[in-house]
Amino acid sequence: MAEEPTMTPKEAGFWMPPEWSPHAATLMSWPFNADLWQGHLDDAKREYAGVANAIADFEPVIMVCDPGSEGEVRGLCGSNVEPLGIPIDDSWMRDNGPTFVRNDEGKVAVVKFRFNAWGERFEAYDNDDAVPYRIAEHLGMKVFTAPFVLEGGSFLVDGEGTVLTTEMCLLNPNRNPAMTKEQIEQGLRDYLGVETVVWLPYGASADVGPVATDGHVDGVAQYVSPGRVLLLAPANPEDADHAWGQENLARLQGSRDAKGREFDVVRLDVGLGDSLYYANCYVANGVVIVPTADNADDAEAIEQISKVFPDREVVGTPAVTVGFGGGGPHCITQQIPVGDPA
Repeated sequence: MAEEPTMTPKEAGFWMPPEWSPHAATLMSWPFNADLWQGHLDDAKREYAGVANAIADFEPVIMVCDPGSEGEVRGLCGSNVEPLGIPIDDSWMRDNGPTFVRNDEGKVAVVKFRFNAWGERFEAYDNDDAVPYRIAEHLGMKVFTAPFVLEGGSFLVDGEGTVLTTEMCLLNPNRNPAMTKEQIEQGLRDYLGVETVVWLPYGASADVGPVATDGHVDGVAQYVSPGRVLLLAPANPEDADHAWGQENLARLQGSRDAKGREFDVVRLDVGLGDSLYYANCYVANGVVIVPTADNADDAEAIEQISKVFPDREVVGTPAVTVGFGGGGPHCITQQIPVGDPA
């Protein structure tokens, strides 16, 4: 691992590219903790392998796994997925893994945020907290270490100076109780290289409880392109996400991004399907990976998402067990942008 810089990424001229920009690879981490999966570990492995293989048809996939699990990863995922033995506690790469930033010369570095297992929900997370350092060492990238807690699923960037997040998560006192909203905003600017922070009030209605993330934005939204956002906002008043979706919609429509643009909001009208949020989709090279539950909502969700990503193939992958664990394809992936290691 290269020497850790003393400047923030923004001071050093780095910023986080958007998810739709070209990827060098996708990072994932392999489920292995039987206690956490409560009898569903084998199903989780099959679904993770399904997501990995769907992505691997379009770009390389690196599967971080607890040392000794490399053979199992090869057996279930095949030769298109590269196992990487690193000690881990859980399997949610988006949240505890590295965030990648790039400068105008195309050099890529790692940002390591503090990780506290979604507000101390789980006791063992030291290995997960160290994952960004170990991946940076493997990739030969320098690391910017942020002095505050932040999970990757709690924000989305447009690559042009705007970050989208939720008050429900980032202002929860179980994350950074000593920081004000203004201080959190400055931290996002410094370590993601952004200018404008757009706050939605809420995440998903089901994102509360023992395996919840307290309202990650990637449960209800996905950036499509600069100024354009796919947002869960069911029209049906009886839908559990209707009220919060309308408030999020009003907030987003009343905001402007870093370029002064009003947001073009594409409403995703399909909400919860067997504990899955279809907005938790992953945008990779030439493809969008959408969670499916083998129910009537799957086809409608894929149709709606296909309309906003006409230049990408939209692939549904079974994710009921991933949903049981508290997430979807976006939660279990992290993109490595194209570029040379900084």
